[in-house]
Amino acid sequence: MNFALYRDLLAVRPVRNLLLVGMVARIPHSAAGVLLTLHIVLTLGQGYAAAGAAAAVMTIGIAVGAPWRGRRVDTVGLRRALIPSVVSETVIWSIVPHVGYELLLPLVFVGGLLTLPIFSVVRQSLGILAGGEQRRTAFALDAISTELVFMIGPAAGAVVATAGYSALGLTVVGIATSLSGLFLMWINPPTRSADSGAEPDTAFEAAQQEGAETALVAAAPHVQEAAAELAPLAAAEQRRQGRPGLRHKVVRNFAWFTAGVAAVFAVAAGAGMVLSGTDVGIVAALERGGHQAEIGIVFLLWCAASVLGGLVYGAMHRPVSPVLLLLGMSALTIPMAFAHDTWTLAVLSLLPGLLCAPVLSAASEKVAELVEEGRRGEAMGWYGSALTGGVALGAPLAGLFIDGVGPGAGFVAVGVAGVVLCLVGLVLQHRRRRRLAPA
Repeated sequence: MNFALYRDLLAVRPVRNLLLVGMVARIPHSAAGVLLTLHIVLTLGQGYAAAGAAAAVMTIGIAVGAPWRGRRVDTVGLRRALIPSVVSETVIWSIVPHVGYELLLPLVFVGGLLTLPIFSVVRQSLGILAGGEQRRTAFALDAISTELVFMIGPAAGAVVATAGYSALGLTVVGIATSLSGLFLMWINPPTRSADSGAEPDTAFEAAQQEGAETALVAAAPHVQEAAAELAPLAAAEQRRQGRPGLRHKVVRNFAWFTAGVAAVFAVAAGAGMVLSGTDVGIVAALERGGHQAEIGIVFLLWCAASVLGGLVYGAMHRPVSPVLLLLGMSALTIPMAFAHDTWTLAVLSLLPGLLCAPVLSAASEKVAELVEEGRRGEAMGWYGSALTGGVALGAPLAGLFIDGVGPGAGFVAVGVAGVVLCLVGLVLQHRRRRRLAPA
């Protein structure tokens, strides 16, 4: 292991600035869920079921919008792609606290749809700014900063909401997120290699490029003449085959979605499901046992273990398959069902906690490795949707088993589901290896 990689990486100013902006921008996002839930329950007088429905609507909006937002970054550039988010964050979250529940639902859906794509943009840019072992360290730092954010944001949101300032808190979330988006537009981190402004390394390469351009200009009339002759034949063939051009375009647009990428998305969904299910399981286990005041102890140790695991993984010389990491985290979550008090639960949470940040780091690294730069923003968007979808499924799945069987059943349910998704990922990886073997 080489922990000096962290020092070398943080010495790079663009990387340091990006990680800092990403961490600050995520704090409002992490507080929004708690603020929205408590606003609906405490201010609007609705139940937790209504609050859960609003959270689900917002999550669906985020999951639907993430690929589209990532695609916009790929096609029009970061600054233009962020303009709708910068405007909508302040407008929508300033209106949400002042409307009834019926109007709140469509507003939070649109808010999720146009949310600032901070997670995908940071991961996409880190994949450009860092390479080799540094890329693994960069994604590990990003995962660690996310863990720190979720130590700060939800707690701050709960304090603000319980003090009776949920409306003010939601408004501040929108304004702070918009300001973060403006700052991100100002530093304009690269989302593909061409954005870094790299020039040919030598005069020979520059001359070679100039010569190629001259040759293309000289050949242009002949190319146009040949194209004019072939156009009727191409049109006739297209009519004969029933407009295959559209089908080929769709296939080409999703050519990046290979079995290997699908396996990573399965890992992302499984990680989100296990993490959100474990979250609900911890709260239920302690609340049913009358120890709700000690929930913070378990969450603190769980998140601290994740930070430690991320630091170790980022210093490693070789990557570990995200499927294997998720398999370990899922299997180690199941024994948490046998905890009989707060400290037993806290200790049992350490082992799966150690693998939380490494799973997310390894999955992000794998997407950056498998997808070309020109489609990486869209791929990171779909990766975020898979993670968000897993989070949306994990809490209800755990809650169903907690209500029907008991507090510990939630850990077993999400742990087993995570193992099943790992098996799906392993099958997809095996298919990819078989396909690549002849080549």
